[in-house]
Amino acid sequence: MDIGVPKELRDMEFRVAVTPAIAQALVEHGHHVYVEHDAGKGSGFTDLEYEKAGARIVFSTEEAYLRADLLVKVARPTPQEFEWMREGQTVMAFFHLASARVDKILHLLRREVTAVGLELIQRDDGCSPTLRPMSELAGGMLPYVASRFLQNDHGGKGIFLGGVAGVPPAQVVIIGAGTVGCCAAKAFERAGATVHVLDNDIRKLRNAIDMLDGRVITMLAHPANIRKAVSFADVVVTAAREPGKRAPIIVTREMVKSMRRRSLIIDVAVDEGGNVETSRPTSHRNPVFMEEGVMHYCVPNITSVVARTATHALSNALLPFLLEIADQGIDAALEKDTSLARGVYTRGGHIVNKDLAAQRGKELQL
Repeated sequence: MDIGVPKELRDMEFRVAVTPAIAQALVEHGHHVYVEHDAGKGSGFTDLEYEKAGARIVFSTEEAYLRADLLVKVARPTPQEFEWMREGQTVMAFFHLASARVDKILHLLRREVTAVGLELIQRDDGCSPTLRPMSELAGGMLPYVASRFLQNDHGGKGIFLGGVAGVPPAQVVIIGAGTVGCCAAKAFERAGATVHVLDNDIRKLRNAIDMLDGRVITMLAHPANIRKAVSFADVVVTAAREPGKRAPIIVTREMVKSMRRRSLIIDVAVDEGGNVETSRPTSHRNPVFMEEGVMHYCVPNITSVVARTATHALSNALLPFLLEIADQGIDAALEKDTSLARGVYTRGGHIVNKDLAAQRGKELQL
């Protein structure tokens, strides 16, 4: 099978979907891997490394698309990339179609693209093998993000996460006790902050307590508790999402207004539409904005600035699925692997993901 690996075109996106080692594994299975010139540069991989692995270098994103039966990338394709998709092609990416523009979904349908959302692939036990490594990494990065934007020179309120003798640590509120939330809680606790975790699933709260040996305060995530928690927080992290659905709004504008001035909101779910009513997507180039006197950090691709680590983690997780599709063909792979099949948004000109169809069907006149 011909496999294309394009350079990511979105601003400040340094990751690449496939490392040279993973490209070599695909080549050894008899497949052709076409890597765009400098696609791996942001992650520290040279064209020569890909060539030594057996991949072939192409010199435009368009060529990477046109040569590929299977196109694998990281970020949601740009409008131009949707134009380059071939009829019947399989494309794997973090599509996040629940929050995408309707015209992008229509393009996938018209071209009969098999669109596999890396955020949707899910095993029977609920584990998301391709999303999890990015979630773990993002959660672990959040104390560094918070420390930076709590500083006065970045517009923050001048708080040190861990406090010092005689001065209490920062109050961190995390809403959503999934992978991102638990990894963030662990990282913030290690940084010395006082950590509060909210979720509407008691089992997840127990898991957070066990993970941190009780060094965390847990609360049920009903509106009264959320309202109370955000009012005293120095940092609010929102990470509530359901695969394939738009992220729910759980922090309203009125709640944001109740927060202390120059506190910080980190909306990790912004790639799925966001959990905070006042959120809007930002970028690593301009990561924050002030709204209602509160700083908002709403970068969809948080892990892109630790690109080498992120690329290794994602590429390792992708390999089994890439080999399944390449070795067996997309039809057989989807029939055999229910985890992969759960990741499909569109196929053969139809929306096959029930959540997307239910949520966007009226807009698409389905």
